[in-house]
Amino acid sequence: MRLAFMGTPDFAARALAELAGTHHEIAAVYTQPPRPRGRGQALAPSPVQALAEKLGLDVRTPVSMRDPDAIKAFEALSLDAVVVVAFGQILSQAVLDAPRLGCFNLHGSLLPRWRGAAPIQRALMAGDAETGVEVMRMSVGLDEGPVLLTARVPITPKDTAGSLHDKLAEAGAPLMVQALGLIERGEAVETPQPDEGATYARKISPAEAHIDWSRPAAEVDLHIRGLSPFPGAWFTVEGPRGPVRVKALLSEAGGGSGPVGAALGEHLVIGCGQGAVRLLRLQREGQKPQDAADFLRGFPIPAGTVLG
Repeated sequence: MRLAFMGTPDFAARALAELAGTHHEIAAVYTQPPRPRGRGQALAPSPVQALAEKLGLDVRTPVSMRDPDAIKAFEALSLDAVVVVAFGQILSQAVLDAPRLGCFNLHGSLLPRWRGAAPIQRALMAGDAETGVEVMRMSVGLDEGPVLLTARVPITPKDTAGSLHDKLAEAGAPLMVQALGLIERGEAVETPQPDEGATYARKISPAEAHIDWSRPAAEVDLHIRGLSPFPGAWFTVEGPRGPVRVKALLSEAGGGSGPVGAALGEHLVIGCGQGAVRLLRLQREGQKPQDAADFLRGFPIPAGTVLG
């Protein structure tokens, strides 16, 4: 089939790499425009753009797919189907109707649970026992289209959003290729999503990433792991020159109890509303991530220190 691919982050790049190894023709790759990154704020291409250019594919970076000129150029591609993986733009009905067979999205949750922008983080933060990836036909409604294929992935007590992202990307890439084969042969079965159980995975706000130590330890642990490595759950601690913001990147709920937000010993066991969590990996502002022991050697947090 003659396809276009739409995607932006690493999760999408894994699917593009898998698709590039098939017999399908990728007529164009659409991705978000380069963004300022790093300390120098130099413009950097998205992971999908970097891979597509390496593969020698036609890359397009429209600011908006609702622009009439962008839609006209898209329609001129005469596509059979479109693969969409975390593109980052809402597609209009005109774009959805342009390819002969439709647009198909790879979504990182078990729909209708966690429709929206942050399904991986939300599943982990909510304490879900499993999640997955699904291929669905796109409609104007947000992640509401019928589902073609599903791959389920268990969530372990050691998972972070980062590790779960990698598992879902690994499961999702071949799932999309499998779905395209069914679509090509006219064998795809599309199952409408049930209305019951629908939830919305809203985008993570900076304020929401602030750790609330008054919550039970199990919830604090899920909060930390669900936001690791990005955007990173954070707290503040008093340093020699004033408050320092620190990201907690890995934790485990453990025994013990004590004052809320207080370090209960020398090993970063922190009291919560119920129980305590042990912080295992951290990152100070402007520094690289470190295991707890290395972090404490450079930035001691004595017993009794209260974290903000």
